[in-house]
Amino acid sequence: MAHSVVMPELGESVTEGTITQWLKAVGDTVSVDEPLLEVSTDKVDTEVPSPVAGVLLEIRAEEDDTIEVGDVIAIIGDAGEAPATTPAAPAAPAEPEPAPAAPAAP
Repeated sequence: MAHSVVMPELGESVTEGTITQWLKAVGDTVSVDEPLLEVSTDKVDTEVPSPVAGVLLEIRAEEDDTIEVGDVIAIIGDAGEAPATTPAAPAAPAEPEPAPAAPAAP
């Protein structure tokens, strides 16, 4: 099953990061905690490890892209598995809309 890799929170007040370099390419096999990419923020430059083992199926953010924390940046799955064709769900659920008021009885 494919797993979404999201931009991690790299500090309390950090809301985004810039991808400086991908260390893996689509089709590469990755292990858990193996570095996938390098990210730069206003506070730190660091490597982002793979959250799961598998094959890098898709890269959704390119080098020099600035990405919000929680946005999907890559998809990892099993060899031969196709990446999802639909965009990943947002990191935080949207607020539910209030139900419309029932019409008053005449």
